[in-house]
Amino acid sequence: MIISFTLNNKVISIDVEPDKRVIDVLREDLQLTGTKEGCGSGECGACTIHVNGESRLSCLMLAAQLEGKDITTIEGISIENKMHSIQEAFIQYGAVQCGFCTPGMVMAALDLIRRNKRPSRKEIREGLSGNLCRCTGYQKIIDALEAATGATDGGGPRTMKKGEE
Repeated sequence: MIISFTLNNKVISIDVEPDKRVIDVLREDLQLTGTKEGCGSGECGACTIHVNGESRLSCLMLAAQLEGKDITTIEGISIENKMHSIQEAFIQYGAVQCGFCTPGMVMAALDLIRRNKRPSRKEIREGLSGNLCRCTGYQKIIDALEAATGATDGGGPRTMKKGEE
């Protein structure tokens, strides 16, 4: 089946089996390996992408569902080869440990701030609740998003010094 959709601002057509999972199309057919597969059952959020601007789990989607849609992956969020401010905050606040959950966390965070430009710490926690971090880096992830968005109810994130972990 040939499907056409917009991927990271480029219109593409690809011949795939209609029942192939989107994560497999992205990783195997299109070589976009930033999207990770953690659980394969929609429990961890590592495979989060945006479909028409909203977060979706690519491990639970079939290729046929991409037809005519606008898809954004972690590879598509940079602007002129510059990291998104959310990615920069993750680095600054030490929110990247093993990095496996990071693409899904960033994509979920972008969806959150699309809906709420200045979320509270509680709203950040709720907005990321479907994404798991095996390294238990949640506090640093929340601090990073608080700093990047100007969340107001936690007293502010701790400022990291260069080289501090």
